[in-house]
Amino acid sequence: MILETARLILRPWSEGDAESLYEFAKDPRVGPIAGWPVHTSVENSRQIIREVLSADETYAIVQKGEEKAIGSIGLMIEDKSNLGIGKKEAEIGYWIGVPYWGRGMVPEAAEALMKYAFEKVGVSKIWCGYFEGNEKSKRVQEKCGFRYHHTEAEKEWPLMHDVRTEHITCITREQWLKKHAESHSMV
Repeated sequence: MILETARLILRPWSEGDAESLYEFAKDPRVGPIAGWPVHTSVENSRQIIREVLSADETYAIVQKGEEKAIGSIGLMIEDKSNLGIGKKEAEIGYWIGVPYWGRGMVPEAAEALMKYAFEKVGVSKIWCGYFEGNEKSKRVQEKCGFRYHHTEAEKEWPLMHDVRTEHITCITREQWLKKHAESHSMV
């Protein structure tokens, strides 16, 4: 599956993306705040593509006219999520390389994936989380219409071998439809 927005293409990851993945994932400002370790080599990034990013409904974020993967976004549907969500529900996760921060690309990609999830996959609710201190991720969720649901404090996070506080947000299909109806009526 390939999804398009005004500026972006969301496409499956390939092992050929290992160098661009490493370019952005080696930056300590990216992975740790999102809950995963800094990549240590191109081969490490290639392994992550094979073992993690090749999952169903996981997409490389690519600017139109470019080939380079600059971030990732994905849906974890039902039991693929680590949030213990219900049937017909999904979790969305994302990150983007530092040079692309603050350009509205993640909300743009998230909106496309949410539209796909609600209209094509048929999910009824999408969940998302951000760790305490990750204001950029919190802002993406606010822009996309997610609403605060609960906080999980003292949560063990094995990938980083630490304990974190995670704030959980969600949006229902009805809330998403209402948000889009209101934004289109203002045009």
